[in-house]
Amino acid sequence: MAQPFILAIDEGTTNAKAIAVSQSGQVLSKGSQPVELVYPHPGWAEQDPEQIWQATVSAISACLQPLAGDVPSGIAISNQRESVLIWERSTGKALTPLVSWQCRRSEEICRQIAQKPEAEQVKAFTGSVIDPLFPATKIRWLLDTLEQGTERAVKGELCAGTVDSWLVWKLTGGQQFVTDASNASRYQLFNIHTFAWDSQLLDLYQIPRQCLPDVLPSCGLRGQTSGLSVLPDGIPVLSQIGDSHAALYGQGGFNPGVVKATYGTGSSLMVRIETPPKQDLGVSTTVAWDDGKPGLAMEGNITHTGSAIQFISRMLGITEIDQLSEMAWSVKDSREVFFVPALAGLGAPHWDANARGLITGLTDAATPAHIARAAFESVAYQVADLLFAMEQSAEMTLSELSVDGGPTKNQQLMQFQADLLQKRIIKRDIAEVSALGAAFLAGRALNWWPDHQSLTALLPASEVVIPNPDAEQIHQHYKQWQQAIQRARFQASPLSNESKRS
Repeated sequence: MAQPFILAIDEGTTNAKAIAVSQSGQVLSKGSQPVELVYPHPGWAEQDPEQIWQATVSAISACLQPLAGDVPSGIAISNQRESVLIWERSTGKALTPLVSWQCRRSEEICRQIAQKPEAEQVKAFTGSVIDPLFPATKIRWLLDTLEQGTERAVKGELCAGTVDSWLVWKLTGGQQFVTDASNASRYQLFNIHTFAWDSQLLDLYQIPRQCLPDVLPSCGLRGQTSGLSVLPDGIPVLSQIGDSHAALYGQGGFNPGVVKATYGTGSSLMVRIETPPKQDLGVSTTVAWDDGKPGLAMEGNITHTGSAIQFISRMLGITEIDQLSEMAWSVKDSREVFFVPALAGLGAPHWDANARGLITGLTDAATPAHIARAAFESVAYQVADLLFAMEQSAEMTLSELSVDGGPTKNQQLMQFQADLLQKRIIKRDIAEVSALGAAFLAGRALNWWPDHQSLTALLPASEVVIPNPDAEQIHQHYKQWQQAIQRARFQASPLSNESKRS
């Protein structure tokens, strides 16, 4: 008899992935297909929605091939958050590109919104500051560029949704236009206290409710497959959740105080909390998930971490990241060279759209190895900035950091991170933790795992990175990093010619 499994899709910024997860939590097979991210103008970033869908289909096909025709018990979805597109409800045709979470094209709209008296509602209702990262101003920008965009949205002819909604729409043959509470909370249109789209926020951003998806819990039936070449009809779609939230769920971070860091193109730190932070230090409050018990989380998003390493790799003419890593760790330190990767401004906790990237501390003694080292160290420094802001905001001390993502395989980087934070780093051997978290939620809908305790029992043993207590030099360098951050923030003003380029 075939082993029951959940097909978990994880659609990220650079790859569409699919894994098959058994009832014992084992990954039976997997598939992956790259997706392209393009930069049509400085500060802009976008993707092709149809390419994303075709890559997802290819990943599903590759995942199912070793399973000899077995049919999944259900489908789970984890997705890159905040990236948004608009498609036509009647035809399902994408009318716009998928505007990436990295994209800054709506900066001017953000500035206009921030000047309105009602702008104070945004942080209070959504837990986040006004920024182009979030879909609200992206949707406004897209509606403005479409012919009769707002009018058509009011008539219900258009769908404005994030990647999870796009995938559910495609999987169900256009029958379901839905999202979950975790993704909805990233729109900056969703009230995290009432768990509903907020009429005052919709009015502020001038976005019609008719073009937004219905909001469902993170797990539970949200339609069935229909009209697909890669899957039979009738398979239930059972979960949707943003990738960072899914990673926290997949790491077993169900209880308050367990902080998770996902290292990828950008990075995200998230920790479950019971009540909103007591101080506003540039950290967002968001919905963690709704698995029958809605919960909040505190988080922050760093725009450039893995992509910062790739940027320096290109600048140095090095094609392999492993080669850059070997070069970086061949020197004992960066020789006080610091790279601030404000390549599209700075995200949490600084939230400075006008910051510009820089390399500082160069002398005639600096080598490409020192610049490479500075790139890797910039990842750890940015995570430290955010984690320390979280501790101060919530007035809590976090003793350890659970990590996932490709860069966590770099042992030297993780040791540097532990030494800098003076906290234990917990690494579990979970290659596709976001997809696993989504699968856990789908399994909850099937009653495979009735509670959090049953999920915790499935998690693999962890590897612990212990901080070196003799890290005074690292802490001194961290002070210099903070000075470099200030230089990056003040070298470009909002009215400079560079910031006006499109």
